[in-house]
Amino acid sequence: MIEVRNLTKKFGKLIAVNNFSLNIEKGKVIGLVGSNGSGKSTLLRLLSGVYEPDFGDIFVDGVRLFDNDIAKGECYFVPDFPYFYNNSTIDNTAFLYRRLYPNWSEESFNRFCRIFPIDRKAKIINMSKGMQRQAALILALSTNPHYLLLDEIFDGLDPVVRHLLKRILVEYVSERNTTVIIASHNLRELEDLCDRICLMHQGNMLMEHDIDSLRKQLRKVQVAFNELPLSQDVFAGINIVNLWRNGNIFNITIRGTEEEFMPILNALNPAYISAMPLTLEEVFISEMGGAGYDVNNIL
Repeated sequence: MIEVRNLTKKFGKLIAVNNFSLNIEKGKVIGLVGSNGSGKSTLLRLLSGVYEPDFGDIFVDGVRLFDNDIAKGECYFVPDFPYFYNNSTIDNTAFLYRRLYPNWSEESFNRFCRIFPIDRKAKIINMSKGMQRQAALILALSTNPHYLLLDEIFDGLDPVVRHLLKRILVEYVSERNTTVIIASHNLRELEDLCDRICLMHQGNMLMEHDIDSLRKQLRKVQVAFNELPLSQDVFAGINIVNLWRNGNIFNITIRGTEEEFMPILNALNPAYISAMPLTLEEVFISEMGGAGYDVNNIL
């Protein structure tokens, strides 16, 4: 289990992560989403022990993480731009990792080298962005980490490899009880993979929910009227997140279940009404709009 307690990280006057608290259970896949500069990458570097917190603490299985080689040995971080030396190959990097990571598995290493079609002896810096990510994944998965931290891991991967990676991560979690934390803007990929989503903005956590309950809590609703109700506050009693009107047609994002808001809407005698769950991307847009990050205001 990872326990994040009142975590703060500053870079000069910039507060990258602000009084952040989160508990992450073992064997879960957590998605970190948020606006650009929201603190996702900084949080991953804190969780991997690369950065030292200015305030607060991180505990991995009850042990303080920073400056603790044993705790760090249970974690592996793949950054947005994986770093390799000029002469690094998969084989000579594996030679180093065998001595650094206590859970290194030669069997896993050989297996992933077969799965990902990469020349083990080729210089990694000469590879494409997607191939470099695959090289980083081979090495990461071969360390058999208890906690795998991935920053924009789907970026640069073709659709076949993205599908392969999701299957591998699901297998990893189910067979090894590995905890995976993924920061990504690719919400469609996270929607298929994650158990829980953590939404960040300006270093703060806006919300943290399991995906199933998140889908149940928000609905996109279209309501059309032949004649508008006389009441000025047409939708009183409904928890509206966003509303857009085109004539007598209303497109509304509502927080709540259909059992809660449908009786109120039906009492208005609409000509047409339809309610659907939101995609993860629509949830992101709605919640960020509520935090003042609204594309309509920006434009």
